[in-house]
Amino acid sequence: IELFSIMLTIVLLIFSNVFMTIAWYGHLKHKESPLVMAIVVSWLIAFVEYCFQVPANRWGSSQFSAVQLKVIQEIITLVVFSIFAVWYLDAKLGWNHLVAFLLIVGAVFLVRNESPMEASRAASQAQQEQSPSSGH
Repeated sequence: IELFSIMLTIVLLIFSNVFMTIAWYGHLKHKESPLVMAIVVSWLIAFVEYCFQVPANRWGSSQFSAVQLKVIQEIITLVVFSIFAVWYLDAKLGWNHLVAFLLIVGAVFLVRNESPMEASRAASQAQQEQSPSSGH
């Protein structure tokens, strides 16, 4: 069930990011349309994005911390946006984009586990819960 929950979270985040990217950047190919129309259409697309994002974070929080969810989401955002930018916006990605991507992957490595302070605090709390009560 843990693997299913992890995969469900990631799949929902991918769908969420596809809609988010379209909402935020899709209108750039349609600059001739009125700005108000771009805002309304983007907002409607963003609503669909939230229908994936909110469950992803709600269910994902049983497997990941909020910080881990955010970093995972940022990696997915970068991958989805990179594909979208090249495919839809005809953007050219350079070495600096690859370096930025690698730095974000490094962030995932740094947040994948609890910090030593949090781990120590959790271990101490678990030990206190297992020890016999001192009469309080």
